[in-house]
Amino acid sequence: MATSSETLQVLIALLGGVGLFLLGMGLLTDGLKLAAGRTLERILATWTRTPLHGLITGLSLTALMQSSTALTVAMLGFVNAGLLSFSSALWAIFGSNVGSSATGWLIAMVGFKVDLQSYALPFVGIGMALKITGNGTRRGAIGAAIAGFGVLFLGIDMLKQGFESLGTDALPELGDGLADHLLAVLVGLVLTILLQASSATLTITLAAVAGGMIPLSAGACMVIGANIGTTLTAILAAIGATANARRLAMAHVLFNLITAVVALIVLAPLLMLIEFLQQRYMGGSDPVGQLVIFHTLFNALGVLLMWPIAGSLSRFLLARFRRTDEDEAKPRYLDRNVIAVPALAQQALHRELARMGSYAVQLADAAVHLNPRAEPWTEPSLQARQKLSQRLEVVNSLQQRIGEFISQLSRGAVSAEIAVQLPEMLRIAAYFEAMARLTYHVGILGADDERTLAGAAGDEQAIIMAAVAPVFTDAQRLFAAADPELLQHSGSTELVREMLAQFETSYQQGKADLLRIGAAGQANTHQVYDWLARLSDLRRAAEQGSKGIQALAALPDLEFRPGACERPAGKNAVTASVRAPESVS
Repeated sequence: MATSSETLQVLIALLGGVGLFLLGMGLLTDGLKLAAGRTLERILATWTRTPLHGLITGLSLTALMQSSTALTVAMLGFVNAGLLSFSSALWAIFGSNVGSSATGWLIAMVGFKVDLQSYALPFVGIGMALKITGNGTRRGAIGAAIAGFGVLFLGIDMLKQGFESLGTDALPELGDGLADHLLAVLVGLVLTILLQASSATLTITLAAVAGGMIPLSAGACMVIGANIGTTLTAILAAIGATANARRLAMAHVLFNLITAVVALIVLAPLLMLIEFLQQRYMGGSDPVGQLVIFHTLFNALGVLLMWPIAGSLSRFLLARFRRTDEDEAKPRYLDRNVIAVPALAQQALHRELARMGSYAVQLADAAVHLNPRAEPWTEPSLQARQKLSQRLEVVNSLQQRIGEFISQLSRGAVSAEIAVQLPEMLRIAAYFEAMARLTYHVGILGADDERTLAGAAGDEQAIIMAAVAPVFTDAQRLFAAADPELLQHSGSTELVREMLAQFETSYQQGKADLLRIGAAGQANTHQVYDWLARLSDLRRAAEQGSKGIQALAALPDLEFRPGACERPAGKNAVTASVRAPESVS
């Protein structure tokens, strides 16, 4: 009978084992994601185009990263950032559930059969040596992953020794009744929620079964509960995300719930079948091996259940969660989950900047329409002024969120290649904000009856109209050709440069005409000065917008271009040194 002091020491060892396991998993996952960089983009682009490809990709990446939760959260971030479509990510999520069984197989084949410390410590030493000597580089990221692998096995070893030391009578006995099964499911669910890793729960369960602490059936129920517990992480990650990300989180929840219910129904016959097959073909009965096989089979069963209904499920989910995307001021591509992969976060920023620029161009176009142009001009309505204000609020909100995202990204370990782009991205956002603010002012002046041509005498109105209308007409053509979201697909800004040159010619001519009109006494000099100031603001806005578009086009190309969203029917490390943008005047 163990004393209370011995029991306390064992419990501390178990707690330390869980901590080491989670630490190792975190190092392994983060290191692999940082090492992958753009390779991960190409994998996702190439291997999620069909359901089978998506399934294999989700399975493989989860087995590599040893965390289905990490892959699920990453997929949510990719979908939220517009880097993956909902249908492309759906089967990768399903595959990740099957891939999560890789942890169990690794533990069953290695963890309980060899001296883990003898193998784990060299991994930790080699990995940390690579990380220290290559901090901020791909070598350093690979080193972190290798070290994480070693720490993960140290944690497994501590858990195994701890459960063996406790003895079989340390925990309440769990039988084969329905109440016992439901209690075991609840234990697995709560453990996964607390640890935020189903692999950690699986490892604890395997260690408990190996040590004789719980029967096989209770361990199987704990594994089922662990699968359900992973859904909470997905739900939390999807809060405030885009509609597609929330659809994906709901698909993940439905998959795990349906699979859990079916697994509980067929639990007894499935365990009997596994034991029979193991005794027949492997010549013995191993509870740990049986539990690992069960974990793999019931997740594979979930995929088989989803295969015939995936189309209907997709259509059902695509028809829901639509309100968030209607909020224009909310970033569509920026998501905290994608920050873990800086290369993907950079591309999400690229897309959001293009979207912000598109709204700024829309505002500029609307502001030009409130001023006299070559075609017949009508007095603006009150709603036009309100729409201008709403568009400016959207641009300001997006600029703030882009700045916050860049600040969060720069606090992590990003490569020098990406780090040099971050100040430029802040500058681009400032360019677009300046264009929106200046054209908003121009539009408000146009919407003010007392400051437009409506307040001028007949001859004076005609003279001023002839001078300024060509300027606003060419400004309209410029803004029509300057939508950054369209230009990022074509990759050419030559037309924008041509339109800007044409606008500059019109501006200089209009300015000369106004000065001539004022000097000749053909119009009130106060009105002439006002129109000169307005045209000057318009010119500066056009220049700022053109600078933003040219700078955005100069960023590295977006190599990863899947169909974004379905429509419903150290040495080289840079940690946090992002400077404020230089003057954008």
